[in-house]
Amino acid sequence: MSASTESPNQAQTAKARIFEIHCPACGAPAYYDIKSRVYKCRYCGGSVGIDEAVKARTGFRAIQKKKINAALKNYELQKAVCEGCGAEVIFDKGDAVANCAFCGRALVREEYLHADDIPELVIPFSITKEEARGFLTNWCSQNSRKKEAQEILKNIQELNGFYLPYELVRGPVDCEAHRIDGGKTYRCGGFVDEVFVNCSKNLDNLLLDAMEPYNLDELTEFDFAYVAGHQVKAGDITESELARRVHTEIEENYTPVIQKTLETKAVSVSVRSPGLVRMPVLLPVYYISFGNIMAAVNGQTGKVSVRSMKESYYYILPWWLKAILSTVLGTGSIALGMYILGAAADVIYTAAGCLGIIMTIVMFALFSTYRDNRQNEFRVEKNRRIFTSKGGPYIRKEGRLVRSAAELVKSVTKPMFFMEIDGVRENVELKFTTFSRMVGMFGLALGVLFLPVIIALFINGFNFSLINLGGSAVWFCIFVPVIPVVLVKHGRIELYDNPWIYIINEKGQKKRWKQKLDLGFTAWDVIKIILIGLFKPPVCFGVWFGIICFCTMVYLTAFGDW
Repeated sequence: MSASTESPNQAQTAKARIFEIHCPACGAPAYYDIKSRVYKCRYCGGSVGIDEAVKARTGFRAIQKKKINAALKNYELQKAVCEGCGAEVIFDKGDAVANCAFCGRALVREEYLHADDIPELVIPFSITKEEARGFLTNWCSQNSRKKEAQEILKNIQELNGFYLPYELVRGPVDCEAHRIDGGKTYRCGGFVDEVFVNCSKNLDNLLLDAMEPYNLDELTEFDFAYVAGHQVKAGDITESELARRVHTEIEENYTPVIQKTLETKAVSVSVRSPGLVRMPVLLPVYYISFGNIMAAVNGQTGKVSVRSMKESYYYILPWWLKAILSTVLGTGSIALGMYILGAAADVIYTAAGCLGIIMTIVMFALFSTYRDNRQNEFRVEKNRRIFTSKGGPYIRKEGRLVRSAAELVKSVTKPMFFMEIDGVRENVELKFTTFSRMVGMFGLALGVLFLPVIIALFINGFNFSLINLGGSAVWFCIFVPVIPVVLVKHGRIELYDNPWIYIINEKGQKKRWKQKLDLGFTAWDVIKIILIGLFKPPVCFGVWFGIICFCTMVYLTAFGDW
């Protein structure tokens, strides 16, 4: 029940990674157990609390900062500040830096005297500038029709290497997930791992996210020797903005996983993360920016990401307009199909009219179910597409770069959902649209729709030749539009507000838990309602009229005529 699936032997022999939490007793990596909310050692059984883990990393950072300040005396470094965008870069005194690579403005050089802007950890460059240009050139060749590729090829020599400032975020998170199209809120816990947060305010986050992930096995302590031939960009966002980005990045990493569990994208996710371990780190990036074009090459894996020159526009429609358009499209498609098949004009008009009425009711019921859509107004959103290269990361073997067969994938720990059951916090699995539930729901709907026919078959001894569906025409006219509306409105609520709940024990075994139903009324209450309906005027007049009409429909359906 933890955030890792490694065996104890693997935990003992695994390569110690600088960002991991280690057991104070034996030194083996400790893995976060989501259910017990502590870091556990699978080798000796020791544990590390969340607060202890944060304090341990804080102590490491203080020691590493002292080492960096002491080492600075042996290096001659300069700082350049951009007059346009405000970007600051740190570089070896002998390196030539004339213009800002992020906006093209002139740079003002200053002597660099302190190491406050240098993170304590770094992933070194694994590919050279020439190799990075080769990867970007190859992407341009494969996408030669794109305007971006043509412009990048003209300026390929402007691609330069930077160590960009990030925060590496790891640690436990608690989430509240609220279905927008359902009233319930679900609580879950998880663990974020290998999440990088960009600390530069003038760079495109989507572009940089697209060239990730990195292999953290190569994460090491910073040394000024890494700066030679490259530039270090200083972080330039406030602490409050950094905290906001950390929170947003965690939500973006966990939201898709929660959406999959809750079987909808209409999910609002709220994240709490008080026990995160945050470590400043420099990541290797080759970067080029001019005009409306930005491109980046991962300095470790060789993955390419390119931002499109033109903005893409997305139109957000109010729910009622979506319902109208869906009705028109659906009715029009049916009418067109009938026309192609040679149906008569009057038949097409009649069928399209009847179908249009039914679809209007159903579509308005469907789209008005989404509570967020009721508040939507017509608006236009815009962004830029990000193009990326495909394939696995490049690794160096015997001095040559070789592409790995397996693509490097960002790790996301699946969240565990919890519920208070009989006063105990239990790890649970939620099931919404199971096969049996869907079959039962549609079976019930068909049973209601054909109820007069079913009763008629019992009456006439299942003589299908006598069945006259016209006898139930009134029933069908009422329930053909009503049943889809009930399924959409109340069926969805039943599915999503009352999921099947399975309790998961320590061994991973599942057991269905059924909540005791509290209907709020007794059998005597039901009997009283029936008696009032049958015998108390004036209600009884309507009830008996309905019963007589229903019995008449059943008889006409069963025997076809009087």
